[in-house]
Amino acid sequence: MCDCDPKTVKRAVERAVAGGDPPRRSERARNYDVVVDVVASRVAKTAGRISAKRLLPEARAAGYTGSARNFRRLVAKAKSDWRRTNHRGRRPAVWAPGETLVIDWGSEGPLHVFCAVLAWSRWRFVRFAADEKAETTLAMLAECFELAGGVPKVVLADRMGCLKGGVVANVVVPTPAYVRFATHYRFRPDFCNGADPESKGIVENLVGYAKSDLMVPAGCDVDDLAEANRAARAWCVEVNAQTHSEIAAVPVERLATEAGLLGVAIAAASYRPGDRAQGRPAELCSDRLGPLLGPSRPDRPGRGDRRS
Repeated sequence: MCDCDPKTVKRAVERAVAGGDPPRRSERARNYDVVVDVVASRVAKTAGRISAKRLLPEARAAGYTGSARNFRRLVAKAKSDWRRTNHRGRRPAVWAPGETLVIDWGSEGPLHVFCAVLAWSRWRFVRFAADEKAETTLAMLAECFELAGGVPKVVLADRMGCLKGGVVANVVVPTPAYVRFATHYRFRPDFCNGADPESKGIVENLVGYAKSDLMVPAGCDVDDLAEANRAARAWCVEVNAQTHSEIAAVPVERLATEAGLLGVAIAAASYRPGDRAQGRPAELCSDRLGPLLGPSRPDRPGRGDRRS
């Protein structure tokens, strides 16, 4: 029943009846015990980023004679212990209705995809384009405001080169064109911290979702932007009407609640959004964006596509 010798069971019972303490189990020695301190020190010094592969030669020199596989177990445990006491202190974002729209660009070959998410309702907007220039980005944003029925207080973007005029003391300075656009629509432009993808994970997930669930199955092609954007509009209607797994609610229903807290989307007389999204010639889009983009100036080659 106990899968051990009857005499062992008899001794344990007699010891318990006599009120004796059970024998203490001694900890089993492991072949990496001689390098535990070395590994812990190196993991702490590199903030948990060093790999077991690079640590192994140092451990060998310190007397470790076991296998690489067993050593990886030790390094994994040391990293886990270090992270438990040195976490980044990040807390999940708490979004307020009507507060934040998060935007980002992604690409699949020559085809670029613009994604935007209203953070509270998780209402999603996806469109395709042939480039990621400022002119295209602002047109996409204007169309997004039009479909959402209003403008949020803040638009959060990563440090995309088409909207970034410069960086001062690690604070992004938006381009004059973006400032004029934000002033017209009455929102505050905001940018993520450098090397901090977690701060916009909500839209990074949408970019990946759009690629796997829309771009690949539908076979979207940069040569037919109009057809690609028809597929994008149908896809947005579909996913916004389904229950979102994280908030356990339907985005389009939450948008109905959030819409009352969005600012009014003011349309400029000389500007109609979505020209590039509809696949219309770039000249039309440039003409209508003129009052918001300001006087034209020659850009350095590739400036619109450069991202930090």
